[in-house]
Amino acid sequence: MVEFTPQQMQILERLFAAGFRPMAMPPYERALCLRRGECAAILSPLPNGGLKLLASPSYLVDGNLSVRLKRGATEVFVWKKTELPATPERLHELELFRGELTDILELPQVL
Repeated sequence: MVEFTPQQMQILERLFAAGFRPMAMPPYERALCLRRGECAAILSPLPNGGLKLLASPSYLVDGNLSVRLKRGATEVFVWKKTELPATPERLHELELFRGELTDILELPQVL
């Protein structure tokens, strides 16, 4: 279990207030996985007390992080053999998730 600094706890409080929730992801037990709606991201603590994204936020497919791929003229979110169309609504949800998460991670901490 990771112990968080006061600065990291402050960031987590902001994230929780914005509706982000922790989730368990078996391959990422040592990282902090956050979810809101059908989107998720993996965060890692920084030595200076902040948090950083380990990879781009992703749309969840069957509760797992997906990969966004082009299939001909369309795009899909894929996890293993399951695909979801990358509809404008899903892309918008992912963009809102990414934007708000990034904004919160970049806010200065007040000590």
